[in-house]
Amino acid sequence: MAAYLSTMKETRLIRVAARGKLAWYQNKFMWLFIFLLVVLLSYPFSTGSDFRYDVYRTMFALAILFTVYALSMRRSLLVIALVLAVPSIFQHTVYASYLKSPAAVVSSFLSLAFDVFIVAIIFRRIFSKVSADSESIFGALCIYLFVGFSFSNIFFMLATYFEPHAFYLDPAVNSHSDFTRLDAIYYSFGTMTSLGAAGITPVTSEARLLTIIEALLGVLFLAVLISGLMSAYGGKAEPANAED
Repeated sequence: MAAYLSTMKETRLIRVAARGKLAWYQNKFMWLFIFLLVVLLSYPFSTGSDFRYDVYRTMFALAILFTVYALSMRRSLLVIALVLAVPSIFQHTVYASYLKSPAAVVSSFLSLAFDVFIVAIIFRRIFSKVSADSESIFGALCIYLFVGFSFSNIFFMLATYFEPHAFYLDPAVNSHSDFTRLDAIYYSFGTMTSLGAAGITPVTSEARLLTIIEALLGVLFLAVLISGLMSAYGGKAEPANAED
């Protein structure tokens, strides 16, 4: 009898552990969203010292690796993701102080390709499901953050490599005159959320066109994708309420 009870207890512990592991596996997009949000919110605190900036760059590199892990892609796609992830990690670590070097230029373009690749994978993953769930919503939110980061890279590349005066920084509200990566992130998410980025004005035609494109994508994303997922998620929950 004691042996039987011991076996039952071990079986119960194994089931609890497996359930916890399954819950973690099924909530990968939620944790990825939290990770990306923490990286975004911590960016302003990365300036002021080399140590804080090194910590932030390490966090961004870990976020890239966790993104690849969270998607659980098949082997062929995993190889592509890792190949594109390496230059993206280098961009935020090794070449941070050598923005004008040829390696940094190539790394920036490959980093942008990594963002586009990840967005496409997540988009296909969440919309291939028959019905939406909480992970679909978190996946859509991850896409939203990735689009914001992607456009910040595009704006930063434009102002750094192609048109140094693509953006005008109003000296009344800016203590610096050079368009930094933090300015690019601020301008990108301000544009995508239609809040605007006070103190930063696109000057060239290319900068204004990219601004229009991101603003349209931000509005369409919230109006179509998120609302559609929320409707599908709510529709899924209705039969359960009706049975109650």
